[in-house]
Amino acid sequence: MKIKFLFLLCLIYFNSFGQKVINDEVTSFEINDKNQKIEFIVYDNKLEEKKSILLWCQGSLPYPIYVNTNDGYWLIGGGTTNFDIEYIKKYYHLVVISMPETPLIVNENEINDSYWYFGNSKDKNTPSIEFQNADYLDNYVNRAIKVLKYLKKQNWVDSKKIVVAGHSQGSKVATKIAKQYKHVSKLGLFSPNPFGRIDQNIRAYRKRAENKEINWETASDNIEKEYQIYYDSFDEAKRKKSPYLIAWNSFSVPLIDDWLTFNKPIYIAYGTNDIASELCDLVPLYFIREKKENLTYKRYLNSEHNFFQIDENGKPDHRNPKWVEVMNNFIDWSLK
Repeated sequence: MKIKFLFLLCLIYFNSFGQKVINDEVTSFEINDKNQKIEFIVYDNKLEEKKSILLWCQGSLPYPIYVNTNDGYWLIGGGTTNFDIEYIKKYYHLVVISMPETPLIVNENEINDSYWYFGNSKDKNTPSIEFQNADYLDNYVNRAIKVLKYLKKQNWVDSKKIVVAGHSQGSKVATKIAKQYKHVSKLGLFSPNPFGRIDQNIRAYRKRAENKEINWETASDNIEKEYQIYYDSFDEAKRKKSPYLIAWNSFSVPLIDDWLTFNKPIYIAYGTNDIASELCDLVPLYFIREKKENLTYKRYLNSEHNFFQIDENGKPDHRNPKWVEVMNNFIDWSLK
């Protein structure tokens, strides 16, 4: 596979605390927790300046933090390479946790054409059984809280302010972390679905029928299939036979009630052309009804799930990325 990026040669060394510095750009850590290890990175090669924590929760699929290539290590970093890292580092220690059952560093021959780790799976486009069994909301949340508890004890961490943010599936993880870990001071949600996950598939079929891309009979049949998938996801025997159902069950839980009971500042950013987060337009109504004023939202017009603008053909314009603008707006908000 050809990856069109400029790589730095890999440099890894251990410091006196046992954590690893990679490519002179991040420090990686490993926490051993019972039968699993939790790996994460902090964007800094010298952890000396005391700063607040910004925990970034990745989206779905087993993307590694780094890929080991012939030219060195390529940093994926849970999508953070799209950010203005230096701007964020002025104010925060930016933290990213590796996906469950996914090594922090993987070899290039262990990722598929979409750049995610397939492990020992026989099909490069199907995650490993180990990942599928670990791919549920509570697991992500428990792992993250263990990391935050570890970080809170470090002398280079200002524990008075812990910001948690996430994109897509990561917004669900960030929500539950904020709900369960009382030390979270602000919550950032990017392209979230306030009502779960599986509902967006149903809405997508309706929209395709309304746009006459498919007929209503086809839409109706597919909607019924979505109901069946969700029904099956509650069946323990079927989850054991088809572990992918675990994630459908876990991540289809609505989040709106959690947002309403979180009494600290919440920031939501979403694109108007994103089927996953289009129901975010309804969220302010819930906050108004409950007389809550802790919600800030930013609607990015004509943007899709990853904040690319939609061109005249209805396709994402990948020549015009917006993540730097999107994330810097959030950072500015978080500093107020």
